[in-house]
Formats: sequence, C-alpha cells, structure tokens
Amino acid sequence: MKLQKFLSPFRKAIEDYQMIQEGDRIAVGLSGGKDSMALLRGLSELKKFYPRSFELCAITIDMGYPESDFTPLSAFCEELKVPFILEHTDIKEVVFDIRKEENPCSLCAKMRRGALNQAAKRAGYHKVALGHHFDDVVETFFLCLFYEGRIHCFAPVTYLDRTQITVIRPLIYLKEGDIRSFVSEESLNVQKSLCPADGNTKREEMKQRIWQLNGDYSDLKKKVFTAIQNSGIPGWKYQNKE
Repeated sequence: MKLQKFLSPFRKAIEDYQMIQEGDRIAVGLSGGKDSMALLRGLSELKKFYPRSFELCAITIDMGYPESDFTPLSAFCEELKVPFILEHTDIKEVVFDIRKEENPCSLCAKMRRGALNQAAKRAGYHKVALGHHFDDVVETFFLCLFYEGRIHCFAPVTYLDRTQITVIRPLIYLKEGDIRSFVSEESLNVQKSLCPADGNTKREEMKQRIWQLNGDYSDLKKKVFTAIQNSGIPGWKYQNKE
C-alpha cells in the first residue's frame, strides 16, 4: 500500500474522532511491531501538512529481555526526526519469572500501558497514540463477548482520569493486511517479538476463529465493525452505511 493511500483512512479516523488538536504533544507507543512502526511513520508524515500543528515523540518500553536491541528503533526515529525515549522496566521479570503467569497477556498489557503513560507524562506529552487497527477492534469485541459476557470494545479516543492522558488510535480504519502491505512498501524494519507467549494467546485464537467465520459469512468483519460504530458503545460514533 502506497503512502498516500495509507494516509487517507488514517487521516479520516483522526478527523472523525477529533484525535488531534492544535498544539498537541503526542507520544507514540513504539514496540517495533508492524502496527506501531506504521503508526509512527503515518503520524510523522501527517505532521508535515496537517492543519493543526502537533509534536511527536516515540516511547519504547524495555520489558527486560537481555537479548533486546533497540538500535533499529532509535535509528528509525532519528530518520524520521522524532525524539526517541527508552523506558526501562522489569515487566518480564515480574510477569514470567516471579509470578509465572499462565495467561500473561492481561497483566503484561496493563503494566506496559502504565509504564508508557507514566513515561509520556514525565516527558510532557499528554496524548498517547497506540497501534490498534480495524481487525483489533473486531477481535476485542469478540473477546469481550466470549470471555467477559459483555458488549464492549476499546474506544478510538479514551481519556484516562488518573493519569490525565488521552489515548488515541488512528489506525482503526486500516485493516491488518493494509498495514502489512504498507510496511512492506515502505521497507520498515519490523522487529520480532521476544515474548514467549507470542502467537499463543487468546487474541491469536480469536483471530483464527474470526478468519474462519469471515470465510463462511460474507464481509463479517466489516459488518461487525459497523455494528460496533452504531451500537452505542461509549466512544464510538454512529456512522451511516455507505
């Protein structure tokens, strides 16, 4: 996917949900995965011509894996002229060594979000951009339904009272395949996850189930996404069907 084609739904999501205001200071959660790399690349390009000026930085959470190498991420940020912040944590030790979590994703995600938000606040950034995309929206909806028994999904924009951080998700209109294509087109140096649970999670299981259902029911994911928009779930705005 070419840059201009990528930026069209990217900008539309930002404007539909008024994610960026004049003078915003936005910290991008940069894990090194395809989604966060595409997100930072998109925001750095948008910054050049968007009518509302904003500042960017990238924050990477060091989970504590000894084999971690953050040089490629630092170089990527230097290329984009975006300040790079590396936040050291002991999340790996707490989750896998001390608590030995059988299902580590929930605790790990909570700790990573906390570390990211605190690092952003310390650096003077009041918004945090995350790389959740179209498919993540649909998967989260089904995860909440199947495992929690509730109709729910994360919102495109979320204000966190405790930290006074606003979380934005500009990739929500882009499908995972679109992002994969964009990353390939841009030759972005995606980093392999070091998490021992990578590829063996409830989300990955749900992804496979949805993929199967999408083959049986035409445009299932698109219909579910539209249903989420029109459901009254907090943070989502009604969208007319095209």
